Amino acid sequence: MRVDRIVRHKMYKRYVRKAATFMAHDEDNEAKVGDTVEIVESRPLSARKRWRLRRIVKRGVGSAEATATAAEAGMP
Repeated sequence: MRVDRIVRHKMYKRYVRKAATFMAHDEDNEAKVGDTVEIVESRPLSARKRWRLRRIVKRGVGSAEATATAAEAGMP
């Protein structure tokens, strides 16, 4: 999961895009690329995974790469 935000640079007074990446556990493997999801903090599940997927807020369109890869694999 990736969270993007725009912050103002202290010295240059310009806006900079920053991103934070969270490794989240999706037990049923239901989230896809481009989905907006809600995650909750949990116990450590692996070396970097500290979050769980609570629910999918909004289904995304998905990226063209993910769609092309799924089509090649014979997935709908």
